[in-house]
Amino acid sequence: MAPRVLVSDKLSPTAVQVFTDRGVEVDYLPDVGKDKEKLLEIIGQYDGLAIRSATKATEKLIAAADNLKVIGRAGIGVDNVDIPAASRRGIIVMNTPFGNSITTAEHAIALLFAVAREIPQADVSTQGGKWEKNRFMGVEITGKTLGVIGCGNIGSVVAGRGIGLKMRVIAFDPFLSPERAQELGVEKVELDELLTRSDFISLHVPMTDKTRAIIDAKALKKTKKGVRIINCARGGLVVEADLADAIKSGHVAGAGFDVFEKEPATDSPLFGLPGVVCTPHLGASTTEAQENVAVQVAEQMADYLIRGAVSNAINMPSITAEEAPRLKPFIRLADVLGSFVGQATESAIKEVEILYDGSTTEMNTKALSSAVLAGLIRSQVSDVNMVSAPIMVKERGIIVSEAKRDKSGVFDGYIRLTVKTGRQTRSVAGTCFSDGKPRFIQIKGINLDAEVGNHMVYTTNDDAPGIIGLLGTTFGEAGVNIANFSLGRDKPGGNAIALLYVDAAVPEALLDKLRTHKEISSAKPLVFNVE
Repeated sequence: MAPRVLVSDKLSPTAVQVFTDRGVEVDYLPDVGKDKEKLLEIIGQYDGLAIRSATKATEKLIAAADNLKVIGRAGIGVDNVDIPAASRRGIIVMNTPFGNSITTAEHAIALLFAVAREIPQADVSTQGGKWEKNRFMGVEITGKTLGVIGCGNIGSVVAGRGIGLKMRVIAFDPFLSPERAQELGVEKVELDELLTRSDFISLHVPMTDKTRAIIDAKALKKTKKGVRIINCARGGLVVEADLADAIKSGHVAGAGFDVFEKEPATDSPLFGLPGVVCTPHLGASTTEAQENVAVQVAEQMADYLIRGAVSNAINMPSITAEEAPRLKPFIRLADVLGSFVGQATESAIKEVEILYDGSTTEMNTKALSSAVLAGLIRSQVSDVNMVSAPIMVKERGIIVSEAKRDKSGVFDGYIRLTVKTGRQTRSVAGTCFSDGKPRFIQIKGINLDAEVGNHMVYTTNDDAPGIIGLLGTTFGEAGVNIANFSLGRDKPGGNAIALLYVDAAVPEALLDKLRTHKEISSAKPLVFNVE
């Protein structure tokens, strides 16, 4: 029986034809995604679900999808898919990470022009029979400074367009290396410097815990008077109420917004303000982009349903069916190692070296390395997957190398990740035991044996008596239960580390208390998806 796919949002007819040509039965019901009850009623009939933004693949919907094997999102963002719920049900979630980059970048530049010259407002005035030539006094963009927050796939295109328009372009991106910045022709700066120097600021970062409300009242106070802000990335990166206050006060001259904290945006503090241009999430809305992402998602889903091939998956590595059983635990391990370093490292990464020892040398190390890199940058790029991670790392100018060697220790096989920044070298190693669970076996050259949990705390200190008691007491007083506790040192009285596996997220106040203690050098919270 041929697999069945439901297209529940509006996709190009070409995508429907792709499914049909590949031997997939397809039902094109572009309005059913907005009808939650109807979608819930019929979803159990399908092997695949192809969507854009309107359909919400919630936990409830996924629970009713008894036969669903793959969800394909025509676009980069997967905010409308409950990925943990899909993963628990064994449903692959795919996206199309690069199909609309040019279109989104062009929309950001279009908004920049529109805000600089108040084009929409002038159009309404003129077509209303007025001739208010003196009212709409715009500004030139030539020679102005464009600050790009996030210089990845889309941000780098915006930077290139800005340079072509004779703007000075500065960029803030923790993963942007000096070499890549030079290649792009941009000046790499810290966020505070970008805020104080920019005439225009354009955001191109995903929504993560680190980027949420990155432009708030505090940040806006640091900006140059007369700055104009463009957001075509994600709603919530800018606190709309704070920006509205800054515009009303005259500090911010204008803004161009394509995304909002709540969508559909029927109301916003920005609406009706002078110098503000708003569009209804049109960043990817061009004929070319919609055709590209629709065809791409159809090809990916059909390849998986017919041949078992996995590509551009958010929650599944790109591996063959034959190698999956053996590789899967080490894919999880590789992701954990990358995620550890990504969360623990704050300065820009320049080099990454991945060492495969023993039995791991015989595995699909390309897939393993992709998993390492995906984990490494996930804290900054939430939509990253194993396919897009190597490209995103390359775009940031990070040098990646692999090494293999025969079994050299007590473990049959392990992976060691070493990362170099401008200030330090950080390394972590791990392996999988017979139960298939990842374990840390070495950090900073210090041997230990640590089980990996969803919530962990990593501390460093000088080896001294009383640290174990201090940690236990501090966590106990805060009501945080320690499930597992591992520690190690390089020598008596030397450097020491501890990994605490706890039952829930650790309050910031607890971490601050640890950091202020004279015996603790650092304390970092870590989050891993090891279910």
